[in-house]
Amino acid sequence: MPPVDRQFSLVLALLATEAGLLKSEILSTVRGYADKYVEGGRNDNLERQFERDKDAIRDLGIPLEAIESPDRPGDNQSMRYRIPKGRYDLPDEVRFTPDELALLGLAAEVWRENSLSEDSQRALTKLRGLGIEPREPVIGYAPRLRVRDAAFEPLRRALDRRQTVRFRYLRPGSAAPRLREVDPYAVVLHDGRWHLHGYDHGVDDVRTFLLSRITGPVEVIAGSSFAEPEAGVQDRILAELDALRLSNAADLSVSAGSDAEVRLGRRAVLRDEDAGVIRLHYTDEAVFADELASYGPEVRVLSPESLTHAVRERLEAVVAAHRAAAGEER
Repeated sequence: MPPVDRQFSLVLALLATEAGLLKSEILSTVRGYADKYVEGGRNDNLERQFERDKDAIRDLGIPLEAIESPDRPGDNQSMRYRIPKGRYDLPDEVRFTPDELALLGLAAEVWRENSLSEDSQRALTKLRGLGIEPREPVIGYAPRLRVRDAAFEPLRRALDRRQTVRFRYLRPGSAAPRLREVDPYAVVLHDGRWHLHGYDHGVDDVRTFLLSRITGPVEVIAGSSFAEPEAGVQDRILAELDALRLSNAADLSVSAGSDAEVRLGRRAVLRDEDAGVIRLHYTDEAVFADELASYGPEVRVLSPESLTHAVRERLEAVVAAHRAAAGEER
């Protein structure tokens, strides 16, 4: 068996148990070791193979942990191995291009298909035979990218197939969403939010849309197609969004020790500790105003005036809603 297949089986097994597996349990159950394992005999070659595989898995960045037994410290045979799923998830700061997301989606399908294999099923059955109950089980488990916006998948598919799409888009300050017909050129992640860049047929020009403002379904226009966009369109739009973000700066007064100070302080580009004032860049004023209003009295906008007004509008809307609800209860 190729080492990569054996290491893959080992990762599946270690993800399947929270308490971890002894080395003897791994060698006797995991595909690639179990067929050579001798019960009660010498398995020195297999143990060395496991050590090499363990190092290779760690070199890939997979958090394989070794846990000593409190009763037998230093005893390798009583040590348990596991991969905690919480640490195995992708960190929030990891960002991918649409092409990379497509490739990762295919890789996840391959993972899922292999984890559903007969060999994986047999390994988990062996674990249960040893009195170990797999925690998930990991059968069918595949790493997933958290994409919150419902519009992402249909837009990605339309982009890959170069198909024109139709959707309703709600601009800040508008009373109702407006129907847009767009050739999707790129879907990019910037400042923690997904954006669509494409040619808007309604205005006969390119536009960038925030996916969270797309309301309702994204529909593909039957029989539509468009020419491949210019090379490097993703890098260009990300550079434009970066420039827009740097052009917008807000000075905020935050309460000491508050949630606002902790969360917003991490993104501060300037800070006056004595005055409790921080400066942040932002890309979209409406989105940023929503975030600031959620902190209530913990944050006060000093500048710019337009952002101060936007936050005040949101807070006044909250007050009005509460008063209306209280009036209905009476």
